[in-house]
Amino acid sequence: MPLVPPPRPAAAPAADVPPTAVLNANQPEWSVGELAGALKRTLEDAFGHVRLRGEISGFRGVHGSGHAYFSLKDGQARIDAVVWKGVYGRLRQKPQEGLEVVATGRITTFAGKSSYQIVVESLEPAGLGAWMALLEERKKQLAAEGLFAPERKKPIPYLPRVVGVVTSPTGAVIRDILHRLEDRFPRPVLVWPVRVQGDGAAEEVAAAIRGFNALPAGGRIPRPDVLIVARGGGSIEDLWAFNEECVVRAASESAIPLIAAVGHETDTTLIDYAADRRAPTPTGAAEMAVPVRADLIATVADLGARGGGAVRRRLDRDRADLRAIARALPGADALLAGKRQRLDLAEARLGPALAAGAARHRARLQGLLDRMVRRSPDVALANARARLARIDHRPLHALRNDVLRKGDRVAELGRRLVAARAATLERARALQARRTDRLAATAARLAQAGARTIERRRDRLGALAGLLGSLSYRAVLERGFALVRDEAGRPLRRAAEAGAAARLSLQFIDGTVSAVPEGAPEPPPDRPARRAPPRPSPKPAHGRTARQGSLFDA
Repeated sequence: MPLVPPPRPAAAPAADVPPTAVLNANQPEWSVGELAGALKRTLEDAFGHVRLRGEISGFRGVHGSGHAYFSLKDGQARIDAVVWKGVYGRLRQKPQEGLEVVATGRITTFAGKSSYQIVVESLEPAGLGAWMALLEERKKQLAAEGLFAPERKKPIPYLPRVVGVVTSPTGAVIRDILHRLEDRFPRPVLVWPVRVQGDGAAEEVAAAIRGFNALPAGGRIPRPDVLIVARGGGSIEDLWAFNEECVVRAASESAIPLIAAVGHETDTTLIDYAADRRAPTPTGAAEMAVPVRADLIATVADLGARGGGAVRRRLDRDRADLRAIARALPGADALLAGKRQRLDLAEARLGPALAAGAARHRARLQGLLDRMVRRSPDVALANARARLARIDHRPLHALRNDVLRKGDRVAELGRRLVAARAATLERARALQARRTDRLAATAARLAQAGARTIERRRDRLGALAGLLGSLSYRAVLERGFALVRDEAGRPLRRAAEAGAAARLSLQFIDGTVSAVPEGAPEPPPDRPARRAPPRPSPKPAHGRTARQGSLFDA
């Protein structure tokens, strides 16, 4: 409670001053900050942590600072609410416009607007209807993105080599699944232990699904061929982790076929729509994952017997067909008679054909010899030598002229390069001069800005130091007041408390005086009065608004 100044001695009112003005002059004066602090402490002491039910109104998303601001309202009133950045990230239920929720937090005031508000620490939907409304809204949103589309479903392998299970390692669900797999078809099982309800359960389930998908094929840890996400039955609040968006997206993105077995047959969660198959119970999921080994052995044996009979019947039919075809084939003499006749005819035509071919090649060779005689190589060589002599020194002159032309071109390029280099150096010097001037101007402005900033902060520090001195309880002592403590060092605010104390300590601005209230027994002379140790100032908790300290604390 703030200190109340003692009443001043009443002075005789002047003849021309009304009585009302004299009475108002005797009332204590409050500053706006003192009144706001007193109201804040009164409200926080009367209402610590509260649970408040209402409808979210005015929520426009997270502020740029990371905090969230909205209002809670019902049919009679509304109250401002704020969620700090660190708390918003841990909220299981994020604020949504029009959602009816139950908020848990602290009631406090905001002196900047002369209003009171609730600092929200947790948020949850109000009642089963709110849970179902939120579930339907999230279902429509994810369905619109195509996460529940039938074409995304993957077939479950008939006989997986490894089965992956995401569930709690301590519940009855994992025992039912292992027992059912052992009865039907024993397969290696990898269990990823997770929490299946409560804070952080959804993130663990999503991480487990993505972790199984991240296992490399053929690695040290075998990659499962099918996944089972299982949990026993419960209320909608208990199963809510499997309705979270992160779990649904992880199930939809899984490259490994996934079977959802959450709750009983009547329970429905959003992971059931995103999974490739939905099982009514965890035991049913184990039945979907593997076939019955005995039935498979019987089926294979039956198929083997049917295949053997079919092969034997085919061999008998082919053997009969072969005998029939062999009887229909002609003899060897009948097959070779025509070939022998064609060979005799070819032998009779071979001699004349060879003689005619030799005559044709002989005539062609004679024609080539006649052409060589008419066009001798010596004549062609003489003609070439004559053409070379006519050319003489013309290539040497052409090469010399080409070298001269290219030398002139290189000299011209050199002159142009020298001129370009001089122009480039001139532009570089001008640019450097301009940048030097700009740097000097910037340094001067920076020095002026630094000096102004230091001056403003020095003025602000002086103002804060003056404000600190005016708010200290020692300033009250300087105005003629005294701080009364009991023998334990506790400050006394009422006369009844002073009368019940054995010894009093009166602290003035320049020292402390001991006193004994009227009617109190005298303490023994050999027992010195104990001075109360100074009470440490309470440090504000991280992430929370610290309460204003008492004026009695040193």
